[in-house]
Amino acid sequence: MEGYVPALPNGAWTDDDTDFEWVYILEMQRRQTVLLPYDTITALWKSRINKNIWCSNRYARHLMDMGFTPPETGDPVLNPWAAFNVSGQFLCETFGLLAPAMPQTAAKTGLHYTQVAIGGEPAQTTQLFTAMIATAFREKDIDKILDAGAAAVDPRSHTLQLMEEVRQWHRQFPDDWKQARVQLRDKYTRENGGMRDKNGTELNTGAILLALRYGKGDFAATLQLAFNLGWDADCNAATVGTILGAMHGYRAMLAQGWKIVDRYKNTSRDHMPADETITSFADRLIELFELINHQQGGRRELRGHQWVYAIPSQQPAPVVRIAAQTGALPGVAQLSAIIQNGNPEAKARAAYMAVCLGLDGTLARQHPAAWKKAVAQLNGYWKVMQNIYAGGFQTLDAFAERFTRAGIHPPANKIPDAVMYTDSIAWKPAR
Repeated sequence: MEGYVPALPNGAWTDDDTDFEWVYILEMQRRQTVLLPYDTITALWKSRINKNIWCSNRYARHLMDMGFTPPETGDPVLNPWAAFNVSGQFLCETFGLLAPAMPQTAAKTGLHYTQVAIGGEPAQTTQLFTAMIATAFREKDIDKILDAGAAAVDPRSHTLQLMEEVRQWHRQFPDDWKQARVQLRDKYTRENGGMRDKNGTELNTGAILLALRYGKGDFAATLQLAFNLGWDADCNAATVGTILGAMHGYRAMLAQGWKIVDRYKNTSRDHMPADETITSFADRLIELFELINHQQGGRRELRGHQWVYAIPSQQPAPVVRIAAQTGALPGVAQLSAIIQNGNPEAKARAAYMAVCLGLDGTLARQHPAAWKKAVAQLNGYWKVMQNIYAGGFQTLDAFAERFTRAGIHPPANKIPDAVMYTDSIAWKPAR
């Protein structure tokens, strides 16, 4: 792409880069609550997030149908996408906007919501980008914004190592982003360009960082670089655009004369407003910022003839360390009791966890009849089965093999996406 000029001549529309957060924002605003309880988040997903969902988010959504709740749905033990998926970054930006100059609060808020579908290293990218966005409100130097992001991740994180390598490649090829991209591609391609690479945090985070360094703070030029660097380019450009948008500010963006129609058309989320605009969405964020700022000890006050915000600024620092666990999973004794005495949904859930934890053989030997019934219940969750056997990257293929060995069966045929979005289907597993 060359000569890119930002424009939304028909307005904006819902896309997973913004509409997951939109669902949260409306409920946060309605309840005047920053960190929604996870049972509320699960109910929101079941009611409103049922189409145009992919990869780790889709996997998490269908685990919810079986009774799992966050943060279990983002635990890499239970969700094989969660250890590398980009959901930790492209679902975090709005939470950076809610906490200007408060990078730790931004990261804490972002993590609460992104860990619905990710854990481990992708959680570090949540901290990275929320901190950068929060810092961009008061800092115009791209290098200092990047430094703030680096300070927000665990020093043991691979994400920090990647940041240092991007800085090195930029120094080595200061005028040639394509050569820097070659270094990134060669170092972090994991599976020959397959889904693990397209959707993985390393290549996409690297692309964002390269775009920011080579774009030198120019909004249009940096977005153009994000597109041209590739991989999950729409997600990457959205993150880049949020950072630079916060840095430049509303008035500077409007002064460019770009054709931006003030519309945010709902094309994907159930039971959500049909009359939202970009401005009304932004107004919701301002209201929630005021709530967060007040909770953090800030205030709104009149100085002279102008209303201003006094914000208790924070230094960026890691909120979650790389070794932190999302939650405790049950052991043999608890799973044994469930497969014998639980309701059908609980039995299916217990069978699923047993396979994920490598405990299926023990349960099958100790309680053969109860285990057989639990497996039968699990086989009935056809959307989960479709996700398990979807293939596309090595970890998922190995994951599926474990389920096959445990007696869980793949679908006889791939179920189309249009059917995946329905509530029910006459489906039988392959035999």
